[in-house]
Amino acid sequence: MAPIRVALIGLSSNAATSWASAAHLPYLLTARGREKYQIVAVCNSSLENARKAIATYNLPATVKAYGDSVELAKDPNIDLVVCATRVDVHYGNVKPALEAGKDVLCEWPLAHDSKHARELANLAEAKGVKTIVGTQGRLAPISDRLREVIQSGRIGKVLSVEARAFGGLNGRDTAPASLSYFFDRKIGGNVFVIGFGHLFDTLQSIVGEMSNLQGHLHLQRPTINLRGPPSNEIVGTTNSNMPDLIFAHGTLAESPTTQKDAPVHIRTRVGQPWPGEPPLVVRINGGKGELRLTLWGGMSMAFAYEWPAKPSVIEVHDYTTDQVEEVPWEWDEWQNELGNQAKNIGRLYEAYARGEGYPTFEDAARRHEQLDKLLVEFAEKYE
Repeated sequence: MAPIRVALIGLSSNAATSWASAAHLPYLLTARGREKYQIVAVCNSSLENARKAIATYNLPATVKAYGDSVELAKDPNIDLVVCATRVDVHYGNVKPALEAGKDVLCEWPLAHDSKHARELANLAEAKGVKTIVGTQGRLAPISDRLREVIQSGRIGKVLSVEARAFGGLNGRDTAPASLSYFFDRKIGGNVFVIGFGHLFDTLQSIVGEMSNLQGHLHLQRPTINLRGPPSNEIVGTTNSNMPDLIFAHGTLAESPTTQKDAPVHIRTRVGQPWPGEPPLVVRINGGKGELRLTLWGGMSMAFAYEWPAKPSVIEVHDYTTDQVEEVPWEWDEWQNELGNQAKNIGRLYEAYARGEGYPTFEDAARRHEQLDKLLVEFAEKYE
């Protein structure tokens, strides 16, 4: 089978700021990735920047450079368009590709708001194209293992779920100046939608879809200090209209593995946890036992790597024996070749190549709409 021809939008020549270079390019350049995919085009904000990226990453001379996503979409020799730009330009970059009938992989969030995310999902359905959204935490091996334990019946029916997370940024009231847009809700890329949103999606992919959603969101630190290179000193401030303390509640539908109306509670706070405590702990309480995930790599299950030198651990407490047992899990062998950010993005590409098992734009639009429900009262207060 011929390789899938890929166009990358957002492959910056500045490796320090390019998610595409850190998370997408590594898999595509492995021997395994090259068997399935071929990079044929790069599109950036200008033709010059696209050419710089092609040169920076030593891509073949046959790779075409584009400075406009509309022109890129007209190229008949592209099968899959990958959008890894800042979220506020996702819509403008993705829509032309969908209209041209191309498959699209877009990073999460799909768009800067739920209205435009829904529009993209509906357009994709109308065009009959395949879509992938970058909520890669649900494809992580550690997520698979949690699902397996629940499905096995080892802890009995799920009675309740709770998650406690910290993170989103390195500081409680500081951020890199380059991320000042994180605190402006209309941009669409922020700790709530990205940091909390990834956890929110992954958790539901494991325990089931939440309903009866309620959100209690708070802004505790409205003024953010911005740090700039090279000294990392404070270079200015910005005002935030995004929540930094999030309490989300919902319930689960009855299923063979879940009790009717089992409650789910997620608590997320921006900033570091108590010294020595992990950024994420998830507890899934069942009728026969409890499942606990302790994760040190951050608040997303996509980053279940050792950090710092501490493994992410799954444990089961058996109520009958009162014994706690660790549940082994591991990365796919090929994932060990990749850096942390690329491991589960690689799994997205693998799933698309297989033709199954990946999250779609429809999944993304539903998540956007769920997040809106949690944000209602907060949004009214902080317009």
